[in-house]
Amino acid sequence: MKIGLALGGGGVRGLAHVPVLEALDDLGIRPSIISGTSVGAIIGALYASGMSGREIRERISRYLILKDDTWQDIVAKKSDLLKWVTAFSAGLPRGGFMKTQRFIEYLFSEIKKTTFEELNIPLLVITANYWTAEEVVFEAGDLLPALQASMAVPGVFAPVSIDDKVFIDGGVVNLVPYDHLIERTDFTIAVDVSKVRNNGHQGIPGALESVFGAFNIMQTSALAEKMKHKKPDIYIQQEIQDVRMFDFGKVADIFRQAQPAADLLKKKLNGAAISGKTV
Repeated sequence: MKIGLALGGGGVRGLAHVPVLEALDDLGIRPSIISGTSVGAIIGALYASGMSGREIRERISRYLILKDDTWQDIVAKKSDLLKWVTAFSAGLPRGGFMKTQRFIEYLFSEIKKTTFEELNIPLLVITANYWTAEEVVFEAGDLLPALQASMAVPGVFAPVSIDDKVFIDGGVVNLVPYDHLIERTDFTIAVDVSKVRNNGHQGIPGALESVFGAFNIMQTSALAEKMKHKKPDIYIQQEIQDVRMFDFGKVADIFRQAQPAADLLKKKLNGAAISGKTV
């Protein structure tokens, strides 16, 4: 059975994909193809390169100060933390955008795979052509520029030029790209990590939060419309509360909040009788 896995975008909330990957590992399920948007493309590329869900969790945890870290833990992480900060801060140009090239290169420095063809699992990376407003899917050639383009959040990360075309975050056109997998696989799993709206909040958001919030409203509306016409076999909505797009200090909380969805995925997969399936 060919199983397709689609990982959606959502900033730091995309780390909620990691427990989902760990759940697949626990069941012995290996996707035959992965599609990803923005951070979903990043996590998908790490997984497609051969890393397990647990290894991705450990790698990410090395780069961030977590809530339960002791001073000894922080000192032990010092070298990785400095490299992480340098990877971001070195790419702040005059235009006000952050560049992601150094960040992507650092995150993938130990993997030694720089093209789609080198990956263990085929990967589709979703981007948007800024000038034509079209969705563009990368699945061959250089991996890192495509990932850089897919996570180029408007207003935060600089757009990326590839072959004289300008690309931005794929979430603008396809937040959870399961539709690219339906014709290629027998069974599709889609994981949505977009912001869960809290109707109890009535306050006026700040300027940046207003931009990100409006961006999210458009994304989720487009996803809801797509779901009316074409659905994945399993759709998992991560219920990640009170985490903004770049709240990197809440990684441990994200992992904790993501666990119920990972457990639900296990239950659904066991119910679908595909537990233990490989490709």
